[in-house]
Amino acid sequence: MAAIHCLVVTPEQTVLDMTAKFIAVPMYDGEMGIGENHAPTIGRLGYGVMRIESETRSQVLYVDGGFVQINNNEVTILTGRAIPPEEIDVAQAEAQLVEATKSIAPSAELAELKARQIEQARNQVRIGKKAAK
Repeated sequence: MAAIHCLVVTPEQTVLDMTAKFIAVPMYDGEMGIGENHAPTIGRLGYGVMRIESETRSQVLYVDGGFVQINNNEVTILTGRAIPPEEIDVAQAEAQLVEATKSIAPSAELAELKARQIEQARNQVRIGKKAAK
């Protein structure tokens, strides 16, 4: 049996601490699959769905950016938020999307923040609606 220790941590709590056989994480530039004996890696997470497959169950979490570290069959996820998709407040995410889209970004720094907020809200709306079906 493949054995990868997976730890998901937010500023408030440890959300997940389990052994998995496969993990898929949303990176800022695509998705990355992690199996046993994966090469050591540190990467920046995007906004999206993280899938964790174990021998007995599958788990899905929405992660809100952050970082992943892979080393010696240990996967550590540091993220601002990690929640089951069915707990996403779609109405709030839609309101955030409208607000972010309307905001003015007079500097490059504010334009980057606006783009990040739009991407975050779009992913929450998409994932929350999919979970509600």
